[in-house]
Amino acid sequence: MSTEKNIREASRWIKTAEDDLDSAEILKKNDKYAHACFHCQQSAEKAIKAVWYLCDADPWGHSIDDLETVDTRLFEKFKPLLRPAMVLDRFYIPTRYPNGLPDMTPDEAFAPEDAETCIKYAGDILSAARLLIK
Repeated sequence: MSTEKNIREASRWIKTAEDDLDSAEILKKNDKYAHACFHCQQSAEKAIKAVWYLCDADPWGHSIDDLETVDTRLFEKFKPLLRPAMVLDRFYIPTRYPNGLPDMTPDEAFAPEDAETCIKYAGDILSAARLLIK
């Protein structure tokens, strides 16, 4: 892709990541903590994928931590965010499926503190991606 197309595609992914984070905040306010956590994971994943598109790469997968390991100078900004990425990755499946947790549903398993942590971590990753995509 051309640089212009890369920027345009990256911007589309950043916008969607922002929408996911906004949704997470709305869900948290409405006591839907599992869903808020999942949308945070999605926000961070899409923010990282936006950086991949900016680099003219083809992101694949859903692990934020895996997506951050691409060998490029742009991802140096994300090194301090590797631990938050690993934490967010834990919310990909158990927040959505009752068989992802022992003897409880996602709505029973997640609390306001989980949503707060996820919102912060996703916001940090999204902010780092935004700095690269202007």
